[in-house]
Amino acid sequence: MSRDDLEGAGGARPGAPRALPAPRMFGEKSWPSAAAAEALPAPLAPFLDFAARLRGAGFAAAPDQTQGFIAAVGLLGPRWLADLRRAAHALFGPPPERRGEFDALFDAAFLGRALAAPAPGPEEEMPPAFDAAGPELLAEPDEGEEPAGAAASVAERLHGRSFAATDEAGALRAFRRALPARLPRRLGRRFARDPRGARPDARRAFAAMVRRDGEIARLPRLRRRLRQRRVLLLIDISGSMTGATDGALRLAHALVHGAERAEVYTLGTRLTRVTRALAHPAPAAALVRVAGLVADWDGGTRLGDALAVFLALPRLAAHARGALVVVLSDGLERGGPAALVAAMARLRRLAWAILWLTPLRADPGYIPATAALAAILPFLDRLGDGSAPGRVAAEILAFAREVRP
Repeated sequence: MSRDDLEGAGGARPGAPRALPAPRMFGEKSWPSAAAAEALPAPLAPFLDFAARLRGAGFAAAPDQTQGFIAAVGLLGPRWLADLRRAAHALFGPPPERRGEFDALFDAAFLGRALAAPAPGPEEEMPPAFDAAGPELLAEPDEGEEPAGAAASVAERLHGRSFAATDEAGALRAFRRALPARLPRRLGRRFARDPRGARPDARRAFAAMVRRDGEIARLPRLRRRLRQRRVLLLIDISGSMTGATDGALRLAHALVHGAERAEVYTLGTRLTRVTRALAHPAPAAALVRVAGLVADWDGGTRLGDALAVFLALPRLAAHARGALVVVLSDGLERGGPAALVAAMARLRRLAWAILWLTPLRADPGYIPATAALAAILPFLDRLGDGSAPGRVAAEILAFAREVRP
């Protein structure tokens, strides 16, 4: 076949440059269709949503940048969300002056955090939302209100908080010093030397045989070590608990620094983990950090929904597995008790023990009046006095003394 025949048949001449495919327009066949998106694995959904949010906000987010972001995450195998954020900064390269807006879009896509936007009407009419939940976990206020929960509110109020000085420092220092010896313990996975242990120590036995020409005078043994159980502290920061919130957080600071393993969350209209903020050694500085981290101080009361969000996320629910769970709340909540009862039933299956401390228990004749608190009594190991930090500390230590490891 001649060269002219090759050219007539569409063949390229030897040595001629290969024709490149026509460039695709932005978005043309570069993004999965609706049917293709449904067939994608579920873990990819936040990455695609993040790219769409970036383009909607005016950031440069080409399809190959998104593909590179996904490939980088798969290659690096990040274990923490901060690794994803750093990869996003490297792949999309937001300008420094828009870094805050970029991070807000990242939080909205991967943490489900709603972006603040002006809306008509007073603040009390804004629909509530959870920081740690996606749109599918948002809950609307219940139309039916329980009369006994008149002090509770379903409205979300987002503002800061300042902490006043207190005279409970001595009691909290004593509580912190008593925690290592008084908190319940459980068998750990590591072993320690013990002549009366149930497990032979093969390594030491063979080493002794080598030194003594095959003879063993006494068989070395091991026992499982005891380690402190995790303590999970859930603090109700709704409007009905305003007077007890400051003391509860000061006690939480002492707990974080006195226990081997402790986790602290605040519950209101949102779910916020404050363990890292409380890790600062100075109580005043730690409380300032907490004040800047929590947004729903003295707002509504949605304990059941907040606990449902906590239990729906495996990385959070793991903090309750085998733990001593301490709930500081008055149990006042609008609406029916179904959400709180369902959440407490699941928490009961995960936790080692549940201690519910309420300020209302300071009254010797107190009887749970709300249907929600009365319904969850079978799931509690103790309903105690949470009226002051000293009383909370005494309740925790007394309960730990009564139970066995």
